Amino acid sequence: MYEFFSEYGLFFAKTVTLAIIFIGSILLVVVAAAQGKRKPGEGEFEIEHLNEKLSETTKAVKEAVYDKHAFEHELKAEKKAEKARKKAAKTKKDEPESEDARKRVFVLDFDGDIRASDVDSLRETISAVLTIARPDVDEVVVKLESGGGMVHSYGFAASQLKRITNKNIDLTVCVDAVAASGGYMMACTAKKILAAPFSIIGSIGVVAQIPNFNKLLKKHDIDYEVLTAGEYKRTMTVFGENTEEGRQKFVQDLEETHVLFKDFIHDQRPGLDLSKVANGDVWYGKQALELGLIDGLKTSDEYLLESCDDADVYEVSYEIKTGLVDRLGEMVSLSLSKTADRFLTRARKTEIER
Repeated sequence: MYEFFSEYGLFFAKTVTLAIIFIGSILLVVVAAAQGKRKPGEGEFEIEHLNEKLSETTKAVKEAVYDKHAFEHELKAEKKAEKARKKAAKTKKDEPESEDARKRVFVLDFDGDIRASDVDSLRETISAVLTIARPDVDEVVVKLESGGGMVHSYGFAASQLKRITNKNIDLTVCVDAVAASGGYMMACTAKKILAAPFSIIGSIGVVAQIPNFNKLLKKHDIDYEVLTAGEYKRTMTVFGENTEEGRQKFVQDLEETHVLFKDFIHDQRPGLDLSKVANGDVWYGKQALELGLIDGLKTSDEYLLESCDDADVYEVSYEIKTGLVDRLGEMVSLSLSKTADRFLTRARKTEIER
């Protein structure tokens, strides 16, 4: 009796989870359609001077830690140094910009989902930065986090980053958590890839997962017809009966996509041994460094703090205005994700207890 109820409970949990994911997918499609109606420019830029932010933070810490006399002495010394800097800057105000002018670093964020949705903001910020960034002088740093997703979406996102290097502007990608599959496709466009020691790097491969309900439909005497013009218009179907020829063509398409992926990686990092890393596997940062997938072990925080020593660092973001539908969609998406995780956790727990 216990085994029966365990099986039933597990089946129920999985069924509810699938239903939640299905309903959530429909809602996300509706939200995506609403987002697609946005007009270009429906957003605003936010720019923060990280040097000033760091200075204010340092000042607050000193005020809390130093005694009053030491803090006032430190404050006077800083004001004196700032006055001297402004005087020097005023002297050079009317002079043409020299080759050794202070470097500027522009920091962008990319937080990727399966559709690389953040590319809408990324393309706007890149366009803005390219209007002022100086070739061979300034630098763009992209804090990138993504486990990959749709091929065409991430191909487009990688092309956006290529706009930076095509202008002879140094591009550095910092990975604190994950840059896999399409995420690594984007990262490899950079002159320099830095990653945290336990970040996940790689997954140079292609995968497709397609459910098929044909047997279930046949069991209930439901016919489903797929009508096409063109031998390969539809190689695999969710509800129809898939053929061996269709499967072979689908796998062939996956292999061709993988070849294109590897060719792209080779063009960006010609020294990389693809025979070792282009098998779909992933590695932690330290391992990735040994394989040549990245160029250094360092968090984005560490790199940007170091950059503040000899450059003006600006964090640039483009915030797209969101309406009620967008906010509702984000709330529903988060709620569905948590609910699905909860059901799956319970299902796994039932399996372990048995």
